Amino acid sequence: MATPISQIPLRIKGQTTCIHHRGRQLDLYCEKCQELVCLKCLSSIHKTHPVCELSEISPQKEPDIKNFIDRTEKNDLVQIGKYINSTDTLLKDNTSTFEKLSQKIKLQTDQLKQELDMLTAQTLSLYYKMEEDNTKLIKKYKQDLEMYEKQLKQQIQECKAALQRGSHIQIYDTFCEIQSPTHSLPVKPVLGTANFTTNENPQDHLKTALGKVTTSGQDQTLTDQDRSVSTSDDQGQPSTQQQQRSGAKVKKAVTTYKLLPQTKVVEEWKSPCDIDSICPTTDGQVWTLSYDTFTLLDRKGKVIQVVEHNVCFNDISLSPTTHTLWVCENKNNIMQLVTGRKIHRFSTKENPLCICVTASNHVIVGMTKHISKFTTAGKMVCSTMAKGTGKPLVCTPHRISECPVTHNVVVADFNIERDGGDGKQHVVVMDTDFKELFVYRGDIPSTYRPTPQTRGKPFYPCDVVYDSVGNLIIGDCNNYRVLLISGGGEFLRIIHTDTDLTVAVGIDREDVLWAVFGYTNKVTKQLVYLVTMTMT
Repeated sequence: MATPISQIPLRIKGQTTCIHHRGRQLDLYCEKCQELVCLKCLSSIHKTHPVCELSEISPQKEPDIKNFIDRTEKNDLVQIGKYINSTDTLLKDNTSTFEKLSQKIKLQTDQLKQELDMLTAQTLSLYYKMEEDNTKLIKKYKQDLEMYEKQLKQQIQECKAALQRGSHIQIYDTFCEIQSPTHSLPVKPVLGTANFTTNENPQDHLKTALGKVTTSGQDQTLTDQDRSVSTSDDQGQPSTQQQQRSGAKVKKAVTTYKLLPQTKVVEEWKSPCDIDSICPTTDGQVWTLSYDTFTLLDRKGKVIQVVEHNVCFNDISLSPTTHTLWVCENKNNIMQLVTGRKIHRFSTKENPLCICVTASNHVIVGMTKHISKFTTAGKMVCSTMAKGTGKPLVCTPHRISECPVTHNVVVADFNIERDGGDGKQHVVVMDTDFKELFVYRGDIPSTYRPTPQTRGKPFYPCDVVYDSVGNLIIGDCNNYRVLLISGGGEFLRIIHTDTDLTVAVGIDREDVLWAVFGYTNKVTKQLVYLVTMTMT
């Protein structure tokens, strides 16, 4: 049986005796095995092998050793020296780079603080001015009331005197005076009003204001399928800044998002009403729109509230800051739904096809050949309207959504030919200034295994929305499915394939996907496709 390799004895460097025959000197060299041997080896292990005196092979090895010395001294050691010297430069550059970055972010932070202080000062100044103006109006109103009271008391005394001792003429004149009073009750002044709503989740806005931080290397790149963010524990613990001020050790909570291997359907029910557009609320309910009717449903599909009107509406959007419903009317009106009543906010020159209220409290309205951003009072901020005869960036906008992470804007564009398109529906993603970032045309990698329900019809994005991670969820109507695309335009997966048309999609703050299927018999499903894990 052969001796295992791990058990074969090996000669250590400098050893002069044989490893097989203890005490025997190594005076010979086996040319076949290329190893040192003793005289006894010639009759055992190295029997019949060609051997020679060890002193005969030394002169053959010396040139190789000299060549190694020469080559290493002239090349390798010189190169290593250069590498060592370059590390000093790397250290200096590394320190300089991060000093500059640190200084830059500190300057940006100081500037933001100054601008925030200035904005606060301007707002406070406005409040003080309104307070002074209201104080003057109230004081003047009080003086007028006191004067009116004095006049009424005097008139009462005159009436009493006329009844007690006045002539018939005096009584008649007194009667005429009270029938045609010369003084009237002062009108209550209209006071200036103000309101301030705190931003409950300013982190995203602060990151955007501070600027974009980009890192690479050291395993710091996050993929769309594996994201982590710092969060508070929401259990009444002090914030990171408070802990730092108090000297306590800071434990950063990290939330990691992982896509589930398979999407789970957590709720499914036949919709009690027709649904063209859907907006999940912050409390587990959902607003739906169908032609001229708004319906509020709970998580199980039970009707909570119905608001009917005699005009047609095209789309709805829930404000992420005020949580009120905004609607675009077919007669060029943008309205807000407050306690079941329509409040007119502003009008557009063209028919508004779709609407999206942003985190910065702007209103993006989609119209033929363009989308435009307005203030809530109707002042235009920016637009994609093409100049001259150029092809519009957006031709027939059908749905709009804003990313809660980057604040990019996505539009489901039907791209109708009469509106300047080519008839091929697609999704357009642009930045906050409406500059195009990319266009997604429904491409799915050939390596992706289709399901039995896959229909292979042209891409038809009937609805699109962002989730909390910044991924795009697209309802592909004619293919009965819902797609998941990264914020950068990379196809991630098909979330769900159904047996009927995908009509509308919406996402709630828990990242539960609400999807409506069916043209006539609408079925609403709530889908979970990712899970969050928080670690400290």
